[in-house]
Amino acid sequence: MDSTEDQWNKLAPLVEFKNITVVRRNLTVLDSLSVTLQAGEHIAVLGPNGAGKTAFIRTITREYYPLVREGSTSKIWGRERWNVRDLRSALGIVSNDLQNVFARDFSGMEVIVSGFFDSVGLFLQEPTPDMTRKAEQIMDFLEISHLKERTMTEMSTGEARRFLIARALIHEPKALILDEPTNSLDLHALHKFRLVIRKIARSGTGVILVTHNLPDIIPEISRVILMKGGTIIQDGPKDKVLTDEAIGGLFDVPVRIRIEDGYYYATGY
Repeated sequence: MDSTEDQWNKLAPLVEFKNITVVRRNLTVLDSLSVTLQAGEHIAVLGPNGAGKTAFIRTITREYYPLVREGSTSKIWGRERWNVRDLRSALGIVSNDLQNVFARDFSGMEVIVSGFFDSVGLFLQEPTPDMTRKAEQIMDFLEISHLKERTMTEMSTGEARRFLIARALIHEPKALILDEPTNSLDLHALHKFRLVIRKIARSGTGVILVTHNLPDIIPEISRVILMKGGTIIQDGPKDKVLTDEAIGGLFDVPVRIRIEDGYYYATGY
C-alpha cells in the first residue's frame, strides 16, 4: 500500500462534504450537510450541545459514515476511501473520550510514544531511540518535559490533556482536531491550554476547534462554522459570524458580543 504521505492530494481540500446525512440509532445526527475545509485553515465549529458537532468530527475521522445517496460526496484530501489508521495519523485528534481511555497509570512519556503504535500505552512495544527523541522534542515544544515521568492519574486534567495533544502531534498531522477541549479545565489550565493551541496554530499546523464555549476560539482562528440541529446554519469569517444576532439565535438567548485581546465573549444573558 502507498504511504500515507502518498495517499492525499495536497491540492485537494482537507474535507469536502456535499449533502451528507448521518443516522445513528435511528436518529439523524447530520442532516444534508455540505462544507469544504481547506488544509492549513484554523477553524472553529461552534454550537450548543446536541448540535451535531461531534458527529461532524467523527464523520471526518471515519468513525461515522454517511448514508449512500445520489449527489452526496464525502472526501478527505480528495479521496472517498481511506485506510482508517492512516487517516487518523494524518489528523491528530484529542477528545474527552480519548482522555477517559488514557486515565490510567501510564507515564506522560508512554502516552506520547504510544502514538507511534496507535496503542493505549505501551505493552510489548519497544520505542526506538528516534521515537524517544521525537517525543522529547514535542514535550519541549509544549513545555511539559518536567511532567514526563508523572502518570496520567497523577496529573491535573489540563496537564493530561497537553500530553494527549503531544501524542496527537507525534506524526506531524496536517490538522489537529480538538473536540470540546476545555471541558473540566479551571482558569489556570484554560490559560495554559490557550497558549499551547496558539503556539501550535502559529507553527503551521491547521487547528479545527469544536466547542460550545465562545471564549475557546483563539485569535488565530479566522473562520467560524455555526452548527445547530445537525446542520450548518452559518459559515464565514469570524468577525462576520460572531455577532449578537447570530450567537443569540444559535443558543436561543439574547446576547451582546464583546471582544477583548482577540477573544470573543457573550454577555447579557
